[in-house]
Amino acid sequence: MMETGFESKPLPLVLTGFMGTGKTSVGHVVAEKLGRQFVDMDVIIEAKEGMPIPKIFETRGEAYFRAREAEVCAQLALREDLVVATGGGALVNPQNRAHFKDAFVVCLDATPDEIFSRLHGATNRPLLASPKPRQRIVELLGARRDAYAQIEWHLETTGKSIDQVAEEIVTLLKPRKINVTAPDIVCPIFVGAGLLARVGKLINLTTDVFSPFCAIITNPTVRELHAAPVVDSLRARGFEPRVIEIPDSEVFKTLDSVRLIYDQLIDAQLDRHSIIFALGGGVIGDLAGYAAATYLRGVSFVQMPTTLLAMVDASLGGKVAVDHPRGKNLVGAFKHPHAVIADTDALATLAPEDFRSGMAEVVKHGILEDVGLFEMLEAGDWQVDVRKWIARAMQVKINVVARDPLEQGERGKLNLGHTFGHAFELLSQYELQHGEAVAIGLACAARLAERRELCAAGLAARIENLLRAIGLPTRVPRGMAIDAILAAMATDKKRVAARLRFVLPRALGDVVIVDDVTRTEIIAVLEQVSA
Repeated sequence: MMETGFESKPLPLVLTGFMGTGKTSVGHVVAEKLGRQFVDMDVIIEAKEGMPIPKIFETRGEAYFRAREAEVCAQLALREDLVVATGGGALVNPQNRAHFKDAFVVCLDATPDEIFSRLHGATNRPLLASPKPRQRIVELLGARRDAYAQIEWHLETTGKSIDQVAEEIVTLLKPRKINVTAPDIVCPIFVGAGLLARVGKLINLTTDVFSPFCAIITNPTVRELHAAPVVDSLRARGFEPRVIEIPDSEVFKTLDSVRLIYDQLIDAQLDRHSIIFALGGGVIGDLAGYAAATYLRGVSFVQMPTTLLAMVDASLGGKVAVDHPRGKNLVGAFKHPHAVIADTDALATLAPEDFRSGMAEVVKHGILEDVGLFEMLEAGDWQVDVRKWIARAMQVKINVVARDPLEQGERGKLNLGHTFGHAFELLSQYELQHGEAVAIGLACAARLAERRELCAAGLAARIENLLRAIGLPTRVPRGMAIDAILAAMATDKKRVAARLRFVLPRALGDVVIVDDVTRTEIIAVLEQVSA
């Protein structure tokens, strides 16, 4: 079968940062993981000069050493597929940084105390030849702070093992890929901090055959928060982006909004080789994706989710759609993104209720096939650094999509909680957030599974307890009549003929799709889970 996806171009990976941050030790491990050659600039200089670095400083001076360092930077920048460890001061020189402008440069950071602990007793650090080495470390870090700040990627190494740091770098450099077979698609997924300011570079990691004319579809709120660095990054790489705003609400996820997008795409001269960037949450991702799927019979698009819900769910899997007055997502297409760029820094700008809404999908993924993730959430780890678990939550959907890209069977399990949830959303006229509706739907699905004796007693209570601990609702809102809920569920696009399909948990990590649920059973569950 022909491979039609995009592969990353080999670029040199450069590890820089202050002495003692682990550049050489980590570099060896990273090179082995990536199957690359590792080179240490200091070792190269020592070999050329025939003496160790301290001796060069002693006999020829620091200026001589820096000149040799600059020569090595220029030489290594011309070679692809390397892992390079620089000296601590090598990229303080802006000309040296310029040599590596097209490389993937990561600055390793550590606290002064951590650096002092690692270097204590070292005799091969000429710049620390001082009666007060810790004070000297602080002074040098201060002197180099502005230069290090020019490095695009930073990674904190304090308290981490060499393998931990190496794995984080590999994850940063080597994107996850969804490999599906109908059709063949390779979709790189970049996850990490500070990515929106590097969109242009990340797109160039995948391919460089795009038209300069491109569009960023967003909403006013997200535009103010996040659009500027994306625009600057794209312009720095030769793109001419047009920013298109759609009002911020699910009620605007309609064909009328898509028509407005088409008009602006035409005005911006987008052609068949252009990219449409979706910058925002699930609504923007759906709108931009549907526009990309249909404009000029299809152009590339890139998902840049800025909400937790979009990162772990809506941006993944290649389904795009708009709503119809008679149902959610009734008009849509399969359109896999060219790439997904998930900048975890964007989550810091979310309102608490928006973050909680996204957590409903994270809980769903734990129920589907990651018991460890569910238990991690129960332990309260969702309140700690999101980077500890977000990739794990995304991986669940990635795995399911890879096994069933066009929703012919197993992928239907991702609708756990959604048959109920979409009805609640529709009846609330989308005032109920998607994640809130899904949370109530998860409670309903678990109660239905218990009623059918598909799962052990107590599972529903365990799921509801976690949802409540996160701050999500687990009861049907007051005022929603059961007959109205049933009517709304009848429009669900996942039904087969007149039969609704429900995804029910048999245990954590084990769900089943059923299509023989009776009206009586649904009513009984809705009465049980009513507020």
